[in-house]
Amino acid sequence: MQIHRIRHTRGFTVMPNTALQDRRLSYTARGLLADLLSRPDGWREDLRRMADSSPQGRMAVAKALRELTAFGYYRVDRVRQADGTIVSQAHVYDTPYASAQVAPGAGMPGPGGPGAENPGSNPVKNLEKEPTLPRQRAAPPPGPPDAARAEAAALLCRVTAPEPRLRLGAREAVTLAPLVVPWLERGLGARDLSHALLAGLPERVHSASALLRDRLTRKLPPPPEAPPPPSPRRYECAACARPIPYEGHCRPCANPAPPEVPPDRTRTATRGRALVRAALAGAMP
Repeated sequence: MQIHRIRHTRGFTVMPNTALQDRRLSYTARGLLADLLSRPDGWREDLRRMADSSPQGRMAVAKALRELTAFGYYRVDRVRQADGTIVSQAHVYDTPYASAQVAPGAGMPGPGGPGAENPGSNPVKNLEKEPTLPRQRAAPPPGPPDAARAEAAALLCRVTAPEPRLRLGAREAVTLAPLVVPWLERGLGARDLSHALLAGLPERVHSASALLRDRLTRKLPPPPEAPPPPSPRRYECAACARPIPYEGHCRPCANPAPPEVPPDRTRTATRGRALVRAALAGAMP
């Protein structure tokens, strides 16, 4: 706040202690007024900081300022500057400004007008310019159904309820529900979510929703591999019961090989063994 010190004259010099002799003011208001009048013109100070440095405290300083305002020794105006910002200017008088004599042609100080002399300070709408429409936003991608989202939000609230650092509101749980749906679609449940979200938490969590969003995205397990294609059905050979991939007879049974003719030596040995067996059988009583 910028404070301006203003002194009025009535044909003679007014001493700064004229206001200090006003019997209507309390001693606290007189002391504050004396302090404000002792400051140079254009002095900037925050009145709250002044009140904190005073032993009386903010309440006493605020009461003294209201007293000075009521009797015309203090006034605050809001002034718009050339750049469009609004500042507060405090005016301090050694005599009440309501009853002060003003020189002819002079006016009471007040807030200044807008800076019209600065180009661009007061923009004027160009009526000939064609208005532009805001860019149309793309429609958000379709999310999971409401039933799946509600189930995911309820599961997330149930998993994070035991941890005070991860307490979520209903709106935050619904916002994070689409990140929980892939976990449910991959066959994961509350135990898997609890192990992924609650393990290794920092001592201080600044944003529970941001931490959960990161863990739900980063710790999502990969999708399960597709099961191998089923093996073809096995059949058995009708003749030898050998497993075959088709119904019927196996190849050896369907196309049997011709019997092999034994060589002469083999036939002779087979005939000799037969004669020996016959002789032995006949010789035995």
